[in-house]
Amino acid sequence: MTKKQRALAAVDLLKQEYPDALCSLTVKNPLELLIATRLSAQCTDARVNLVTPVLFTKYPTLEAFANADLSEVEEIVHPCGLYKTKARDIVAMCQKLQSEYGGVIPDTVEELVKLPGVGRKTANLVVGEVFGKPAVIADTHCIRLSNRIGLCDTKDPAKVEKELRALLPPEESTRFCHRLVLHGRAVCDARHPNCEVCVLKEVCKSFGKPVVTARNKTKKTG
Repeated sequence: MTKKQRALAAVDLLKQEYPDALCSLTVKNPLELLIATRLSAQCTDARVNLVTPVLFTKYPTLEAFANADLSEVEEIVHPCGLYKTKARDIVAMCQKLQSEYGGVIPDTVEELVKLPGVGRKTANLVVGEVFGKPAVIADTHCIRLSNRIGLCDTKDPAKVEKELRALLPPEESTRFCHRLVLHGRAVCDARHPNCEVCVLKEVCKSFGKPVVTARNKTKKTG
């Protein structure tokens, strides 16, 4: 089975398993998605969803964020971890959107990554979710599962993104990444993948092979 064949099979199988694959961040508009995604770095979406209602109520507009007191933003986002860096990026991001982009969120990855704190993962999520363009969101689940399945052989997010773009149908790429997140949480755990119940076991290159556990021991995946 070629990588292309494996990718197409994985797309179909995951689509059947997770038909309603949506972004798990609770937001109402593009700006909120941009900010929530920045907060989600090294933090669970569930925790971000607990913090953002307070944050977005206090700062309901781009202008409010651009003029926000940094220490107050830090206090609200503290539970998300790395709160000083995240708060600084959020305020600076909104200031740049206001001063250089006329308050309009860019619709390309190339422009989005020019904003403070915005990497390619965040940019791709916004481009895919907000503007409906083909996007590959190379987060930890995407990278781990893509390697296990056999779609790529690298942990570098930029390389994973590039390789998946070459394999996935453009119209399926964003939802495929969301499905990888759901599957990574439900079945393909980082330490103890539950391969016997995995819908991908017939096409997964790692099925039946040992994986390294947290204690540096091996466990067969099948």
